[in-house]
Amino acid sequence: MNKKVFFWSIVVALGGFLFGFDTAVISGAERDIQDNWSLNVFEHGLTVSIALFGTVIGALFGGIPSDKLGRKKTLFWIAVFYFISAVGSALATGWYAFLFFRFLGGLGVGASSVTAPLYISEIAPARSRGRLVALFQFNIVFGILIAFLSNYLIGGTGPNDWRWMLGVEAFPAVGFLLGVLFVPESPRWLILKRNRVEEARGILQAANPEVDAALTVREILETSKHDASKPAAPFFSSHYSRPITLAVLFAFFNQLSGINAIIYYAPRIFEMTGLGQSSALLSSAGVGLVNFLFTLLALNFIDRFGRRTLMLIGSFGLIVTLGLVSLAFFTQSFQGYAVPIYLFIYIAFFAFSQGAVIWVFISEIFPNEVRASGQALGSFTHWILAAIIAFAFPYVAETLGGGLTFLIFCVMMVLQLIFVWRMMPETKETSLEQIGRAVVEDEVLEKAE
Repeated sequence: MNKKVFFWSIVVALGGFLFGFDTAVISGAERDIQDNWSLNVFEHGLTVSIALFGTVIGALFGGIPSDKLGRKKTLFWIAVFYFISAVGSALATGWYAFLFFRFLGGLGVGASSVTAPLYISEIAPARSRGRLVALFQFNIVFGILIAFLSNYLIGGTGPNDWRWMLGVEAFPAVGFLLGVLFVPESPRWLILKRNRVEEARGILQAANPEVDAALTVREILETSKHDASKPAAPFFSSHYSRPITLAVLFAFFNQLSGINAIIYYAPRIFEMTGLGQSSALLSSAGVGLVNFLFTLLALNFIDRFGRRTLMLIGSFGLIVTLGLVSLAFFTQSFQGYAVPIYLFIYIAFFAFSQGAVIWVFISEIFPNEVRASGQALGSFTHWILAAIIAFAFPYVAETLGGGLTFLIFCVMMVLQLIFVWRMMPETKETSLEQIGRAVVEDEVLEKAE
């Protein structure tokens, strides 16, 4: 793999690390924050979830600055948002100021879930694009683990330890901000939005010296000319209906697998099976470790086996494990660690498939002219459903019971399997221009030479 493009991808994927860290770090600080400002139940819930509201908005509108300012400048401002959020949250003297800074961090999370995969997909060679874009998901999982470790190390050090938990994020944010200064702009954005063809050619050649950059530039320009010869179609039109459908359904199934319900409420789920609180917390830590290890494994297979193959394997595994968890709840078969083991295996299959593939696939399937809008739509769908499911899971689980709740997730994965089998195209080793054209025109994808 080319060292330059690997470095650029690692730097941009740091946005994913901050994404994961920012999302998870509040878990160690929320109790002290509640005591510090004497928050009632509603205020406490708003304090924990305010970043998620920012994430939804950041995802919805993240495609706009990516197109207007460029991918690089947008990433720079995302890093600034992360830094200000970390420092501001740590130093906040009032509850309203704290909410503002956490909301600002949420905007950074949402925007980074749009811009970072978008940038990496546009800079990476086709043969290694899956692995490089999946670095973003790997860094999210890594950021979550580091946040838990950081909270553990800082917790109990003093009355203001929660401020240090939140403020330590400023250090990787500065690293991200400085790193972005050393990455080039997306060559496809330079060509399509600024007509800076020679600059883009140099970046493409540096990213993939084994391929004549002039051929890639010619393909980008020919695709743009082909698209310009037709009447411009609005994003939400029949012209883009297929990639929109693929992105929305992919994000829909990602969340209807129950992944965020399980990650957010793992201790509660384990306690429902009869485990004590300490065992439940230990088991939930195991969920994070399994997620990390199998995301790492998926990085080594996504370009070799392809996105669709990983999704087929994952769908079967998710169906079986969710079915076993549902059966355990229906029959009240909670002997030993059966349910935690089922859920560890579930997490392994999820990380190997949906977790690793989602940001890669959505960043690939839209044509160049609407890729930022498509990435924003997929990310927004993901986050709005994450918010709804995280909010609704305790009520649904209590009302329907664990058996029926997990059966619903299982049925959703059966539908996902049908979606992957019947609708999902394989995009590995294929140029973005070929993918965009084939998906829009409902053609069979062919590998790039």
